[in-house]
Order: sequence, then C-alpha cells, then structure tokens
Amino acid sequence: MRYKFYKNLWFIVFLLCMSVTVAFAQEVQITGTVLDETDMPLPGVTILLKGTTTGTTTDLDGKYSISAPKSSTLVFSFIGYDPIEIEVGNQSIIDLIMNPNASDLEEVVVIGYGTAKKRDITGAVSSVNPSKLENENPNSVQDILRGNAAGLNVGISTSAKGGGSLQVRGQTSLNAGNSPLLVLDGAIYYGELADINPNDIENLEVLKDASAAAVFGAKAANGVILITTKKGTVGKSTIKFNANAGLATMATYPDVYGPDEFIGWREDVFKSINAGGYDPYEFSDPRKLPSDISLEDWMAYDGSSGDPVTVWLQRLNMQPEEIKNYLAGNSVDWRDKVFQTGFRQDYTVSLSGRTDNINYYWSVGYLNNEGIIIGDEYETIRTRVNLEGKVNKWLTVGMNVQFATQDESTVPVSSGLYRTLSPWGSEFNEDGTYKWRPNDEASGGTHPFYDRTYIDRTDRDVNINSTLFAAIKLPFGFNFRTNFTPRFEYYEYFNHQSAEHAVWGSSGGIASRRQRKEYYWQIDNILTWQKTFAEKHDFNATFLVNAEKFQSWDNTMTNNGFEPHDRLGYHNIGGGINPIISSNDEYSTGDALMGRLIYSYDGKYSTTVSLRRDGYSAFGQSNPRALFYSAAVGWVFSDENFINIDWLDFGKMRFSWGSNGNRDIGRYVALSDLNTGKYFYERPSGELYLVNQLYVNRMQNSNLQWERTESFNLGIDFSILKTRLTGTIEMYKMATTDLLVQRSLPDFLGFNYVWDNLGQVDNKGFELTLNSTNFETQNLTWRTTANFQLNRNEIISLYGDLDENGVELDDPSNGWFIGHSIDQIWNYKTDGIWQSDEAEAAAEYGVKPGDFKVVDVDGDGKFTNADRQFQGYTEPRFRWSLRNEFTLFKNLDVSFMMYSYWGHEGSFNQMKNRDGFLDRTSSYVTPYWTEENPNNEWARLNSSEGSAGGYSIYRKKSFIRLENISMGYNFPKQIIEKAKISNLRVYGSIRNVGFFAPEWDFWDPENSGPIPRYFTLGIDVTL
Repeated sequence: MRYKFYKNLWFIVFLLCMSVTVAFAQEVQITGTVLDETDMPLPGVTILLKGTTTGTTTDLDGKYSISAPKSSTLVFSFIGYDPIEIEVGNQSIIDLIMNPNASDLEEVVVIGYGTAKKRDITGAVSSVNPSKLENENPNSVQDILRGNAAGLNVGISTSAKGGGSLQVRGQTSLNAGNSPLLVLDGAIYYGELADINPNDIENLEVLKDASAAAVFGAKAANGVILITTKKGTVGKSTIKFNANAGLATMATYPDVYGPDEFIGWREDVFKSINAGGYDPYEFSDPRKLPSDISLEDWMAYDGSSGDPVTVWLQRLNMQPEEIKNYLAGNSVDWRDKVFQTGFRQDYTVSLSGRTDNINYYWSVGYLNNEGIIIGDEYETIRTRVNLEGKVNKWLTVGMNVQFATQDESTVPVSSGLYRTLSPWGSEFNEDGTYKWRPNDEASGGTHPFYDRTYIDRTDRDVNINSTLFAAIKLPFGFNFRTNFTPRFEYYEYFNHQSAEHAVWGSSGGIASRRQRKEYYWQIDNILTWQKTFAEKHDFNATFLVNAEKFQSWDNTMTNNGFEPHDRLGYHNIGGGINPIISSNDEYSTGDALMGRLIYSYDGKYSTTVSLRRDGYSAFGQSNPRALFYSAAVGWVFSDENFINIDWLDFGKMRFSWGSNGNRDIGRYVALSDLNTGKYFYERPSGELYLVNQLYVNRMQNSNLQWERTESFNLGIDFSILKTRLTGTIEMYKMATTDLLVQRSLPDFLGFNYVWDNLGQVDNKGFELTLNSTNFETQNLTWRTTANFQLNRNEIISLYGDLDENGVELDDPSNGWFIGHSIDQIWNYKTDGIWQSDEAEAAAEYGVKPGDFKVVDVDGDGKFTNADRQFQGYTEPRFRWSLRNEFTLFKNLDVSFMMYSYWGHEGSFNQMKNRDGFLDRTSSYVTPYWTEENPNNEWARLNSSEGSAGGYSIYRKKSFIRLENISMGYNFPKQIIEKAKISNLRVYGSIRNVGFFAPEWDFWDPENSGPIPRYFTLGIDVTL
C-alpha cells in the first residue's frame, strides 16, 4: 500500500510539472502599437497583466512588447482615456486605438491625507504636471508653478538660488504669515523648496478653498500646496540622466552716466543747486563758453586762478583723483565691472522600477548656479530615495528620504554702488589693490569689490527630511497607515572681516560663528475606509491622529580686537579681546484630530464633510485648541437625463464652505518673554560695576488664539466639443477674523505692543482656467492653456477703537483703513511740476520751480494727513497667463508661455531726481527739469520736497511678460535603439524673453530690480 501511495504521489507531481511546463510553453511574446483617436502614437500607456503588477509601458512611438500567457488579459490604461481590456488568446500582435473619456475624471488626484477621483472632488483644486514643462528646465518648484495654477501668485527672485514667494488667493492677514502650507508626499513640510529637486516631482496640487484644505485645519488658512514625488513604474528598471547648462544674462537695466555725459549732468546739478544765487555759466566748460562770456569774466566769478579746466572741474566738486583721471582720459565702466554672464549647470541621475513586491526610486542631483552679480553663487547637492516594499498581502512598509546640502559661501559684490560711483574714479591703488574710495571722497561711495576682498565666509546648510511609513490592509475595506516624519537641519554661518580693511582694521578684525540645529518630528496615524454599495454608493472616509514637536538650538559667538593678528579669522575666534556669546533655543508642540467623509452617488452627486481639532503650544493658555470644519457638495449635471446638449461632454457644479486657521506667528508671542541685560551699580565707595538683570520684555496674552478664515467657493468644471475645450470657473469669498496683530500699547505700560486677536479682512475673487485643443492631426498638434484671476480685499474692522461719533478708527501709521484694501495707496498726490512763472506760489510751500507740485487738498498752506488721498493699489488688479504647445511630426515640440500683472502701481521716486549727494556721486540717466528744457513729469536735479516731505511718486507697473520659449526633440527609436537607449531627447529654452510695460521704463516692473534672462540647453537620456 505504501509503495502504491508513493507511486501515485510521484505521478501527481509529474503531472503538475508537466502542467507548469505546458503553461509556460503557452506564453507568447506580444508586440503592438497604441494610437489615440487621431492615429497618433500614445507614449506612456501602461499595459498590465490583469490581476498582477507585471507589465510595461509604450515608448515614444506608442510601441510595446510584453510576454503573457495565452489565457491572460491585458489591461491598457492612460490618464484621460478609457481603459481597454483584451484577452491574449492566440494573438501575437495587438494594435489598438484608445479613445479619450469625457474628461480625465477617472484620474486619481492627491488630496490631504489621501486620494480621490477627480470626478468626486468638491473643493477648489488646481493640478500642475511638471512633465509637461520639461523643455522649460524649471530650476525650482516656483518655476514649475509660476503662471500654471489660477489663484496662485508666485514671486520672483533674482539671486543665483532662485525661488520666490507663494500666495494663494491674496493677502488674508495683516501681521501673521500669508504663505501656503507645504505638504510633501503626504507629510507637512517645513523645509525650503530649494531642497526639492524639480526633476523628482511627479505632480503638484494647489488646494485653494476651505473644503480642500480643511483637513489641515490650523495651518491651512492660506491654502495648501501638495507635492508628490516620483516612484517606480512597471516594467524593467529605468535609468535616467538629465543634464542642462546655460547662461544667466542681464535682461534690462537703466543706463548710468558715461564719462562725457557725467560731466554734463554734473554741470546741470550745480546749476540747479545754485539756481538764483550764481550765474549758470559759472559751471560751464570754459572751452565752450558763449561768445558774450570771456574766459577772464568766467575765472573772475570766484577769483580763481590756474588751469581753467581744473578750476571748472573743482567747481563741479570733482576730487583730485577724478580730475587726474579726467585729464589723463582714464575712466571706469562700473556697471560692466559688477555684472556678469553667469554660468549655470544642473545634473540629475535617477534609477527606478517596480515589481510585484517592491517599488523604488532613487536620484541624486547637483546644481551650481552663478547669478548676474559677480560673487552671487549657489551650489546644492540633493538626493532622494523613495522605497516601498510589500512584506505580505496585508503589510507594506517604506520610506521617502530627502537629503540636501546648500552652499552660499561666496560674497557678492556691492552691485548697487555702480549707480553712484563716478566714472572718473580709480579702480586700483598703485600697488594693484582695490581702492577703497575710488574718488578719494567719503560720500562718493566705496569700491564694489573692496569689502568682499576682506571677507572670508562659510554659509552652509545640511538637512534631511524623511517619512518612514507602514501600511496595513484591514478587513471590510479599512486601511491603516502610520507615518513618522523626522526632519534634521544643521546650519552654519562663519564670517571673518579682516583687520586689513580700511574700517574694520580699527576693530582689530571681526569674526563670528553661528551654528543652528533643528529637529522636528511629526506622527500621522491615518485610518481610511473605502467601500462601494450597490455599485452606486461610494464612501471614502479618512481619520487622523497627529502629533508634532519642534526644537532648535542657536548659538552665536562674535569677537574682535584679535592679537597679535587676525589671520586665523573665525578659526581662532577666541583670539580676540571682546568676546560676545549668545544663544536662543526654541520649542513648540502641536497635535490634531481629523475626520473626513466623501460620499458619491452614482458618480453624479457627491458631498464632502470634514472636522479637525488642532492644538498648538504658541497660543494662550485659555485657547490652546480650536475646531475647524468644512462641507461641500458636487453635482455632475451633464449626467442628468433632462440635460441633453450635444456639445456638452461634461459639466459639474461645486459649492463649499468651511473654516481654516493660521498659526504662522512666533512660538512665544502669547507668553511674557524674559531677557537679560546689564546695568551699572555704584558701590558705597563710588566704584561702578556691571550687574546682570533679568526682566520681562513682552506682555503676555493668555487669550491669544488662531486667526480664522471662513470661506465660500462656487465652482464649475466643464468639457465641451468632444473635450476640445475644458475648463474651470471659480468664485469665492473669504472672511478672516481674529486677526493676529501687534496691538500698540501706551508708553507707561513699559511695552511697545502686545499680540492680540482683532479685526477682520475680507477677500473675494474670480478664477478661470481654459484648456483647448486647437488643432490636431498626425503631424501637428496645437494646445492652449489660459488662466485668469482677480482678487479684491477689504479691511472690515481693526482694533475696535471708536471716535467721538462712534465710528471705528483707522490705523494711518500702518496704512490700514476700514473699507479699503490692505494694499491701497494713501499718500500725498502730485499735480505736475512747478514752472518758472509759478515761483511765488511754489515758495509758499518751501519749494522752487522744477519741484513737484503736491496737492494741498484743504488749501490751508500746510501738509497734514487731511491732504493725503487714496490713489491706486500696489497689488495687481488682475493676472493672466497663456501657454501654447505645438507638436510637429511627432518628435518635435515647441511651446511658449506668457503672463501679465495689470492695474497696479509702484513708487518711482527716481522722478524726484533728488538722490543723496548728487554733488558727489553719479546717477541713473533720467530726464530732468531745467529752465531751458522744462517738463511736467520729472523734477529738477536735487529737487526739494518742501513742507510735504516723505511723499512718493507712483507709476503704473502693468506689464506683459514673454516668460518662456522652449523647444525639444525626441530622437526616433530606430536611431537610438541600437545603442540600448530607450529615449533620447534634447531641448533648449529661453526664460524671461522680454516684457512690455507701457508706463514703466526703469528696472523690471515685477520686482523694481534686475531679473536675469536665462539661456539653457539640455539632454535627457533614458536607458
């Protein structure tokens, strides 16, 4: 019996092995091409064996190859297209055409602490896909976002580091922060955006209304930006290498006076300064006197003798060094000295892949940028590891780790001095060293390179930001995930100012060392539940328990008077005689509970409700916690039977309401800070000595609480003409109450101010996004994206103080007025220039012809607040952007993007022509008023403000900028496949191509300074 049993067992094993062999023998190699509805190749289509994670993707020509059993089913999927399932059977070639769905509504969008189908989203969310901007070579996260999300304002930085500020839907706070919350891979991120490599980003979402952002509660009043980094994709491991290099050049700058023009300008300066007191010809070139003025008469004006040219230059207050260089014909172009063409280089290599049990992405990048100012350099190394592994059917663990170093140690030259330095000054001393005072006169300015020559600096930052997570799949549709997100940062700033410097030498050299360490952690425990009942009722619930802690340790040491010498600088900081040591440690904690439910019926009706309870240690003992909530509904009206419109593919209406908080203030503003100081104590003997003291330097407010923003949002999403035109319309209103402000206090209390919750600011606005496919054939595709936005804010109330009539008082000292915008200009207004025949009237206000005519509103001959008027606004009244993308012959793509800020004003006090020390410095080349050449816009040289001192001249800063022109080319497969290359792409771009500003002709209108123009060439290689 036992023999028969083993015989049968071996027979069964043999049959099983044969079955497996036959099964493998039945696998076939399948190839094919995937096209869209216009017969154009679709790259990036995912092909999976149904029920597994085994698969591949199509290449740039839409081709693919995969091995699959005959009994299997292939699933083809691509964002924005209907998925297709095909049984393999005996087929070896499977070609197919994918049709777009009504919109990309089945696309999964990242939302706070989870994901949701785009169709089910009820909040205001803008998505930005960086892959569409590859040609433009975005150098920072801000470059990706700029102009690509309606409702998001992105500032601009001119430094080599780049970047810029971010603001969602206008200014909501007066004293607290207005920046949006950053969330990186599902965890709140408190690092710099510069530490994130743009090449690592998969997608960005901007959460703009309360419903979308309420799950972040007390941190989300200013909106939220979700950043999702890349992960591995199905198929073989992928190695990518991206390299680009380029130049940063000056795009625009105002002219300064050259050598000859400088002399003529200086003549007019002294004629204006001495108007009415001297004969104007006294300051004219003696070699060019009018026929009725003799050289003897000219010399006799002040009894001068000697060389007439030297006398003339002395009358123009030119220093001996300048006179010497003038006579020798030696001049300096200071602008050419301080600005440069900066070289920029950026390299990233990545390795990624995905199998049934592991998903991995690793990258390392090196960036080195030179700015347009000599000495402005930025260097960073950034690396990222995203790793996720399936331990078993119910447990997945992983980590997202980012490491970055920054180095900004180089010292830029003092570029602003190029405007003031005389072109007749000297650049060097006789020994070849930089001349401290190029024209030997104290107020004439210092050499732009002088200070940096005597500075030794180390300015570095090292940080690591990570999320370690575990996800557990539970029964009944529940999933649990725990995230632990620690962040470490170490910053060091060492600086030495050499004793060999003309000024610092008197201090015996100055050295300092600052070291700052930060440690921040947060824990998120997230329980989600997703379930569908009766194929129509979809539930998506999320619950969160959060805790966080921040600590920092900041130590600074300074010293001077180094003996016997300071050559060791900050390496021997103890060698000085006046050591000063200071420290500042900070600590804060927070916690949160959150719940959210998303319900959808039949994909047609959806609702979202959320509730979050936050706690934060920075607020007063009476209000350590607060509740924030939201509710939203959505209706896909295009799915209704009673709506039958041929050209309407999709239509959805959304409405949301909710409240969020703002805690962006100092960690101890609600507490009474203690500080130390020293005071002199006199002994009975009369001897004085220093005694340490401990004192309170800030008043506490135990009732301080969150600033709260309540908002309403109405949105419409639509798609028409077979998805040729899609778009979103948003209208919103926000009310920010309990504003976190610094309330001024009477002097007798001993404190200048106390932080308090006072006042209200309202915002309302409109946003429009349009995406169109204008032309689409096999050889040409043209797509356009347009964004438009406007925002209006109004101060509703401030401190609650009332005047004798019961009307709430404004705050003129800060320029805040109830019923007006935060950014509305309130100042004296000008009405042209006083002309020569108005000298008597001008004198009544202490000015002369050629000075600005300030409007005396009440006509009392004095200038007070009663004469100040509300004028324009410093923030744009509306903004728009326009992007056009062209694909030619499948492999060549071209795009350009432009944006505009319109309707705002900026101060333009250069029109006053009254820079300090005009009699000793140079200036920008601008028009100016003279008796011989009067005008009604530009003041005379060295003009006077008279009794109206302190006003500004304003000009419209509206502009349209051509931000980017880019081009890329993908090499055909048949050319590169022999080299085992999957993809080879070259591209080039020009950023900040130019701008049109009809009323602004100074520096760049966006920042009133220089903005570089970038030229970039790059290559992408995929193996």
